[in-house]
Amino acid sequence: MIWLWMAGGAFLGVLAVLVLLNLTTSEKKVAYAIKADFSTADAQFQRLVSSLLGPPLIGGNTITTLQNGDRIFAAMLQAIRGARTSICFETFIYWTGEVGREFTQALAERARADVRVHLILDGVGAGRLDKDLLDSLIAAGAEVERYHPVTWKTISTINNRTHRKLLIVDGEIGFTGGVGIADKWRGNAEDADHWRDMHFEVHGPVVAQMQATFMDNWLKTRAKVLHGDRYFPALTDAGRQSMQLFRSSPNEGSESVRLMYLISIAAARHSIAIGNSYFVPDDLALEMLCEAAKKGVRVVILVPGEIIDTKITRRASRARWGKLLEVGAEIHEYQPTMYHCKVMIVDDLWVSVGSTNFDSRSFRLNDEANLNIYDEGFAAEQRAAFTADLARSKRITLEEWRRRPLRERMGEWVASLVRSQL
Repeated sequence: MIWLWMAGGAFLGVLAVLVLLNLTTSEKKVAYAIKADFSTADAQFQRLVSSLLGPPLIGGNTITTLQNGDRIFAAMLQAIRGARTSICFETFIYWTGEVGREFTQALAERARADVRVHLILDGVGAGRLDKDLLDSLIAAGAEVERYHPVTWKTISTINNRTHRKLLIVDGEIGFTGGVGIADKWRGNAEDADHWRDMHFEVHGPVVAQMQATFMDNWLKTRAKVLHGDRYFPALTDAGRQSMQLFRSSPNEGSESVRLMYLISIAAARHSIAIGNSYFVPDDLALEMLCEAAKKGVRVVILVPGEIIDTKITRRASRARWGKLLEVGAEIHEYQPTMYHCKVMIVDDLWVSVGSTNFDSRSFRLNDEANLNIYDEGFAAEQRAAFTADLARSKRITLEEWRRRPLRERMGEWVASLVRSQL
């Protein structure tokens, strides 16, 4: 009997260690507010984000904003169906449904046409993809990898997901943004069943940075180097916009995406607009946003309203609003449907879009990829879209927030206890 107790104790000890490994990181976090004596308009800002975040800002690009699922999926499928040499696709959500079947058919057709097709699907996020669709891709010749599938071999990394959304076609066309491959993104955000989101189509030298980011996890899953003109062709200038695509991961540079947000907030002089589906700032991010507002920077935050897929995240978010509202920051809740955009616009000059949520999970636990664009014209376009979304939102006042019923406050307090995992 004593051996059974000893074995049980050992098992529980190992399980506790594995849980701890999943819920924490050994890396230290930036703990002190960043002070910037330069603005986003200064050359020093560009040098800093190029050197500290990396890879560097690179010119010669053009970007097209794709609003909502119908337009987003049409553009992605058009690029896939026109692929000549390669398709590299990494996504968190890939579910069975009309959209999933359409993408599977398009990818399989290209694989049968001798286009090299490589997919990285998150082991949890893509859990609703039926085996027959997956098998049809593999039978057609596509190479498919699951990122950290849930098995006993990967239990120590089960909390590290790839949340990246990258599609690179022929090494020449890149897509990124917030959209997953699932039917809930269909339509044009016309009702509660069709989500509001954005994706972006990119041409130019920055596409090579997107391809390199895909290769980062391809090496971790397939351990195979993909190279040559099929994946990294010579890219000529396609426009005049400067961009960078950078990645973050708990295993390497997990602070980079958080650091990018903090530097951008510190360098803001006029305005910070944040639209994010899951806005649960940590203490330092909250402090720096409040300091920016106190200095006269207009801080506007747009988040989902009652229509949201994770109620606990909304509760944890609302628990953090008091200090922001007290210093004059604006917080708006989108009303028509789930708001899934991820965008930050600083001083109508610097824009960051991609997969990253403004929460600890994206900052510390997930693999993420964001596209940063330093361009006044693109920033104006994003500001216009942001303003249009504000018109369909409800502004939350400090008085309204303070009058929340006790039941709501208690729920928010409980949710805030686990905000490091949200």
